[in-house]
Amino acid sequence: MSAADNRPAALVTGSSRGIGLAVAEALAREGFAIAVNGPVEDAELAAAVARIATYDVPVAAAAFDVAAIGGHDAAFDAIEQKLGPLTTLVNNAGVGVLRRGDMLEVSEESWDRCFSVNTKAMFFLSQAFARRVLARPRSSQFYSIVNVTSSNAVAVAEQRSEYCASKAAASMVSKTLAVRLGRENIAVYDVQPGLIATEMTAPVIDTYRERAAQGLTLFPRVGEPAEVGKLIASLATGRLPYTTGLTIPADAGMLVPRF
Repeated sequence: MSAADNRPAALVTGSSRGIGLAVAEALAREGFAIAVNGPVEDAELAAAVARIATYDVPVAAAAFDVAAIGGHDAAFDAIEQKLGPLTTLVNNAGVGVLRRGDMLEVSEESWDRCFSVNTKAMFFLSQAFARRVLARPRSSQFYSIVNVTSSNAVAVAEQRSEYCASKAAASMVSKTLAVRLGRENIAVYDVQPGLIATEMTAPVIDTYRERAAQGLTLFPRVGEPAEVGKLIASLATGRLPYTTGLTIPADAGMLVPRF
């Protein structure tokens, strides 16, 4: 694809499965060219690329570790060589804790892993994307960064304290990005999924389903990745005009204060 085609193009990190793949699909339905990201070139990434290709949009495999900060520019170069200039970055890649348990037993390794991927990588990938966008002429397309954090940026999950801390920090990164990039007409959003049925939540999803049915969420069910995908596609296409810096809980009202 050439820049002259004026097609929006998005990099969705962590998009070989789960919420990321659902986001990539939703954007492909909107006509976006898509860079599908996973940490390595493997069968899962290849399958995700093939799935996105069925939407008849340009698609590229982008195998790189988001936590390898020094590789960001090279990754963007390779993606844009295939898809043309990016208009959109969806920071979805994330990791959970190495072991659930007492925060007094949390290891430095688990803390550093959560912050390296969930916070630091998001910050520096957004920085590299913004620098790239600002360094060249822009089309009339809508430009945005959408960060996928978590309801645990707000609500404590005692057995995953390091994860909560990393997501709270990531949420603040979203706000600071929105302030810095607002004057550049680049919108920034923070989407905070709640109880979503993914590979990451599979070990505890039955418990989540029970708690949702018992009233933890206002809609008495867990969410699906496709629902988060549709929400992010609405943001990335500019269908919420004159907005930036928004924090959007995709949690079926789970965090609504109640008596």
